[in-house]
Amino acid sequence: MPKGEGKLIAQNKKAHHDYFIEETYEAGLVLQGTEIKSIRAGKVNLKDSFAKVEKGEVFIHNMHISPYEQGNRYNHDPLRTRKLLLHRREINKLIGYTKEQGYTLVPLKLYIKNGFAKLLLGVGKGKKKYDKREDLKRKEAKREIERAFRERQKM
Repeated sequence: MPKGEGKLIAQNKKAHHDYFIEETYEAGLVLQGTEIKSIRAGKVNLKDSFAKVEKGEVFIHNMHISPYEQGNRYNHDPLRTRKLLLHRREINKLIGYTKEQGYTLVPLKLYIKNGFAKLLLGVGKGKKKYDKREDLKRKEAKREIERAFRERQKM
């Protein structure tokens, strides 16, 4: 997380496994009534979510925010499409990226910063199967080196 960020609420762990993240943007969210209370309680899932540029605005789809327990009739649809708040020049950059072949907008993290819910949005290029295998091999090798180093220090 960049410096000065608040409390991490949710993280998309599959994003770095499935995509090469080239650039990140911090975006605010347009929320309804009880959604922020559910977010503060940590009842958010970013797993299958994605962002899309529609008519010059950025929207996030399939981000699941569970209904607030004490919300009764004021609760919202958990999977509704939510608007992201970005500067015009950032949106223009994102439009340029998404027009290129293979690029997609991936939500990486959701956190609370200065009392506001923020979403870290990444511009990702899809990985091929062999790239994923290569990453797993690299990760495994690093883990074994650290394990061997720890065992050496114990001696």
